[in-house]
Amino acid sequence: MPDSAQKQARRALALLWLVPALWTVNYIVARKAPGVIGPYLLAFGRWGLAALLLLLLTRSELWRQRGHIAKVWWQYLVLGTLGMVICGAWVYQGARSTGAMNIALIYSASPVLIGLGAVVWLGERLSLRQGLGVVLAIAGVVHVVVKGQWTALAGVQFSAGDLWIVAATVSWAAYALLQKQWPSPLGATARLAAICIGGTLVLLPLTVWEMSQLEALPLSGYGLWLIVVAAIVPGLGAYWIYGWAQKILGASRVAVSLYLGPLYAGLAAWGVLGEPLGWHHAVGAALILPGVFFVTGAGKGLTKKHSRPILTEGT
Repeated sequence: MPDSAQKQARRALALLWLVPALWTVNYIVARKAPGVIGPYLLAFGRWGLAALLLLLLTRSELWRQRGHIAKVWWQYLVLGTLGMVICGAWVYQGARSTGAMNIALIYSASPVLIGLGAVVWLGERLSLRQGLGVVLAIAGVVHVVVKGQWTALAGVQFSAGDLWIVAATVSWAAYALLQKQWPSPLGATARLAAICIGGTLVLLPLTVWEMSQLEALPLSGYGLWLIVVAAIVPGLGAYWIYGWAQKILGASRVAVSLYLGPLYAGLAAWGVLGEPLGWHHAVGAALILPGVFFVTGAGKGLTKKHSRPILTEGT
C-alpha cells in the first residue's frame, strides 16, 4: 500500500476513537429532551440544520454530481430514513421509557450485526486475531453495562423503549452496510449532505404530524439549543468521520468503534451528570481497549475474498 494510503488509514484509525465520544453527546441530548421537545421535531431540527450547513459547504460538488443524484435519489432517501429517522427520532422516542443500561446493552449488538452482514453480504471475513478482539470487546461492553454483575443479564426487562432501540440498532447496521454496498462518486461531506437532505425530507411530514397533536410541545429556547448541539456534535462530527473512515477501512473495522460507546457514556455520565464511576468501568476498559486494538490493527484487518486487503479499497 502506498505511503499516502497508509497515512490515510492511520488517520482514520485514530479518528475512530473520537466517534463514540461524539455520539455520547446524543445520549445526553436524548435524556434531556423528554418534556422539552418532541422526538421528531428534535430529529428534524437536528438533521435539517446539518443538511443546510452541509449544503452550503458542498453545493458546488452536489451540483456537478446532480446527474448521479437524480439517478439514485432513492438511495439517499433510504439511507436518510435509516440513519436520520430510525436512528434519530426513534432513539429519542426510546430514551423516554428505557434506561441507559438497556440502551447501551442493545446498541452493543450493532458491531456484531454489521460484522455479520459484512461477512455474508460484502464478502469480508474476520481473522483469528480479530475474532479474539471481538470476543474481548463484547465481554468488556457487557461487563460495563451490567456494572460487573453478570447475573443481572437474566433480569433485564425489555420495555417499549427497548423495542425502539432494537429497531434503531438493526437500522444502523443496515445504514453502515448499504453505504459500502452503494458506492458513490460524492466525497464524504457531500454524500453526508445528500443523505441528510433525504432524511430531512422523510422527517418533514412526520414532524408536521407530531406538531399537530394536542400534546405537542412548542419549540423553546432550550429545545432549540438541544437541536443545535445534536446537529453539530453527534450529527456532523460523528457521521462525517464514520462515513469517511468506512470508505478507507471497510464496514466491519469501522463498526468496532461502537464498542467504546458504553465506556464513553460512563465517563460522560460521571463528568456531566455527576454519576459515580466504579471498578466495572476500569475492568471493562481493560477488555474493550485491547479488543479494539486487535480488530483495528493495521495489516491485520478484515479482508475481501481471495485475500484482497480491504485497506486498498477506495470507494
